Amino acid sequence: MITAFLPFEGTEHTLQLARTLSSSPLVRKVILLSQSGKENNEFETIKVENLFGIKTIELIKEKNETGFIMLLTSETMIEFGQFALERFFNVAKMTGAGMVYSDFYDKKDNERTIHPVIDYQQGSIRDDFQFGPLVLISKEALDIAAAEKWGDYKFAGLYDLRLGISRHYQLIRIPEFLYSSMQLDTRKSGEKLFDYVNPRNREVQIEMEKAATEHLKKIGAYLKPTFDEVDLSADNFEFEVSVIIPVRDRAKTISEAVESVLLQKTDFPFNLMVVDNYSTDGTTEILKEFALKNDKVIHLIPERKDLGIGGCWNEGAHHKKCGRFAVQLDSDDVYKDETTLQRIVDVFRKEKCAMVVGSYVLTDFQLNSIPPGIIDHKEWTPDNGRNNALRINGLGAPRAFYTPVLREIKIPNVSYGEDYALGLAISRNYQIGRVYEPIYICRRWEGNSDAALSIEKQNANNIYKDRIRTLEILARQLKNAGD
Repeated sequence: MITAFLPFEGTEHTLQLARTLSSSPLVRKVILLSQSGKENNEFETIKVENLFGIKTIELIKEKNETGFIMLLTSETMIEFGQFALERFFNVAKMTGAGMVYSDFYDKKDNERTIHPVIDYQQGSIRDDFQFGPLVLISKEALDIAAAEKWGDYKFAGLYDLRLGISRHYQLIRIPEFLYSSMQLDTRKSGEKLFDYVNPRNREVQIEMEKAATEHLKKIGAYLKPTFDEVDLSADNFEFEVSVIIPVRDRAKTISEAVESVLLQKTDFPFNLMVVDNYSTDGTTEILKEFALKNDKVIHLIPERKDLGIGGCWNEGAHHKKCGRFAVQLDSDDVYKDETTLQRIVDVFRKEKCAMVVGSYVLTDFQLNSIPPGIIDHKEWTPDNGRNNALRINGLGAPRAFYTPVLREIKIPNVSYGEDYALGLAISRNYQIGRVYEPIYICRRWEGNSDAALSIEKQNANNIYKDRIRTLEILARQLKNAGD
């Protein structure tokens, strides 16, 4: 009933897993996939060029002789729970799912911690969606996905397969901890955020973008590179730019953020709106002093007490003193030098766009550069950036907006993903301009809100962004249908 395919480079725990699987009455055959050509006399071994390449997927399809395929996506130690294999199989049969996956345990030093995953939805098209290392795939679903045009992918084959299956079948999560897996990537959540923009992964990302773009075309959510025009002369503004900083309890960093704004040299008037969300650590007193000494600084304390970061942004954007362009600065970051605002406005003026996104340098708290260094989001291209944006988790920084558009769309009143949701919504109709040289410094330290998140918090964040993508895909499908 099941053929199991396991990556193998000579480790004993993979052979132990192969023996466990082959002893099950549900498993007809175990086949090992080796990139190095490692031989094994106990089980059939196939040499593959790349574990996730399309040629490997085709080999799996060719070698499979059963109704289901169990695929291990990384060579990690797996220990099954009680009747776990049977549970995978029964859920796949009774639901007709194209792919089944489950929660699992992380195992380290003989200790287990829970690792729940999340449900798949239409917007779960990011290539780093966490299924866990073990999935069960229906042969029927694989065949139907293969009947559509494969891309010639060296790295994105498994991703392309998953997207293909999702167009015709449900991908079902079993909310049970069916197995244990040796934890391999022990980095904190904040250290994993930028893997997809690491220059070393550029070739992989190009393939992932191609696969995602083809998927959007097939589901009617792809947007052609045609954009609504923006009339930047609309309305009268006292200021050309307002920098908006939402802040709560950042006494340690807020002064440097404010000072980096006040150092800006421009050919236009600007101000700084700091929306102080009821700080309790001395931040309020610091800001009051800045506002007394410099009339560029507007210290706002909202009347509402139910605001997240997005809600604080709305307070600034809808203020009568907000400038023609609203530019983001986080309360623990700084602008790179005194030219940041001028360079952003120059792009608005030249390209007549509704939003501009810059590039930044990743540093520690003392402003020393840390890997991967410059985050320039070169995966954003004028023609395909708004489609590829649905695959990735962010657009870059600093983010700047044409205020009339910002006021029309409004910002979700949340404290995670609000900027991403806004960028997707704006890009649905308008062009987004880019500055590919660093104009911003993003500091990574223990005080960052995403520095070391629990699995549960990471899941909550990912569920929200996947939901934002789902809403955006539906909106783009509707836009295309109307067009």
